[in-house]
Amino acid sequence: MKKAVIEVSGKQYLVTEGETLAVDLQSEGTKSIGVAPMLVIDGDKTTVGMPTVAKSLVKADVVEELVKGEKLRVIRYKSKKHVHKEIGHRQKYTTIKIASIA
Repeated sequence: MKKAVIEVSGKQYLVTEGETLAVDLQSEGTKSIGVAPMLVIDGDKTTVGMPTVAKSLVKADVVEELVKGEKLRVIRYKSKKHVHKEIGHRQKYTTIKIASIA
């Protein structure tokens, strides 16, 4: 089974073929993503790139374009000062499925 380390939107992920993962929101209308891997593991053989592995490509298909993550509650509170502020945030993600590691 092949595994690879890829970088999407400044974050690194360890992926295998057929795996589905959520990455930061990609530009609208993106149907597929091609990324040069930083590391490829093929059984006992490991190839490390400087910075990427030459002649290798990880292809991924977009499953869902806009997925919202869980809501985070950010609270600022100071006791005895009448300061209480509450803010919510939901990060937006794109769901991708790894098609092939070549």
